[in-house]
Amino acid sequence: MCCFAGPVRSVRNTRIFARLSGQGTQFLVYEMEFSSEAENAMILPLPVLTPAAEDAVRFIDFKDNGGFFEALDAGFPVKPSFSLSRSKGASAAVAAAAPLPVEEVGDYVASFVPAMKDFDRLDPRFRIAPEIWAKIPSYADYGFAVFQLKSREGRPHPMAFELKTRMPDKIFFPTVHIHDGEVHPTESFDHALYLQDASFDAVAGDYEDRDAVDWSTGFVRSDRPASAFAAVNESRGVVAADLLVHRRDLRGELPNVDQIHGFAQASIVPQRLVNELERPATRWGLGGGAALIGTAALGWVIARRRKLAKGSA
Repeated sequence: MCCFAGPVRSVRNTRIFARLSGQGTQFLVYEMEFSSEAENAMILPLPVLTPAAEDAVRFIDFKDNGGFFEALDAGFPVKPSFSLSRSKGASAAVAAAAPLPVEEVGDYVASFVPAMKDFDRLDPRFRIAPEIWAKIPSYADYGFAVFQLKSREGRPHPMAFELKTRMPDKIFFPTVHIHDGEVHPTESFDHALYLQDASFDAVAGDYEDRDAVDWSTGFVRSDRPASAFAAVNESRGVVAADLLVHRRDLRGELPNVDQIHGFAQASIVPQRLVNELERPATRWGLGGGAALIGTAALGWVIARRRKLAKGSA
């Protein structure tokens, strides 16, 4: 879900797509269903490269791409199987700061807030109080994409944008919830996360079914590259045609944190750990840390041998 400037009655069926461009930016596409009693705005904290300029986020109009996530879901078919605001004391200099530029992006009025202090340049109706942000200190140097919602309920078309990221080797999903003006340690999640990354493709096994998680990545992989089922040409560069799509569901009461994914773990196990697997198993013992590393390395070996076998078939 996300952070809202004001209370919401409900938020559900959140879907987020993310991909690194390889050029120091990350694409994000965000969609949800919501119901709010009053005018509201969705605020997405972002790990932008600092110091952030006002062009650190490029908004992309997806008004004509309302079926974006339905198209992605087509890559996961069921496979038949034999088994079943600042205070009043703000200084005049701050009060006089130029308002942030806004853009009409389909069904939204969008703004990028480069830093926490710049919220003073935003319409007071669409801010979250500084004392609330203070409860998430990691956001102290984040930027914020703000989408003013034109309606008070429904499922607007996806929000899409590209950000200059400080995490060029990690994929960031904004999933922290602020729905009632408070930051709770856990929240009820109803999310589907989608990502594209060549390192995930490199270690993923064969497609099994729409709910069959690949233990090498922790995600379900699509049965084909994106070009076979998604409207790549309509995504304005967001979706990579030649990559698979990987999906992970987050449901139920979970820690209220953002999701950050690096390269698929099984693809980066050092060769020295792979070599250790050729030695007697007692070398690892039963210690928790060594056992976990051994499991990851074993995953790398199995995935690698599986791909070599396919290539020689």
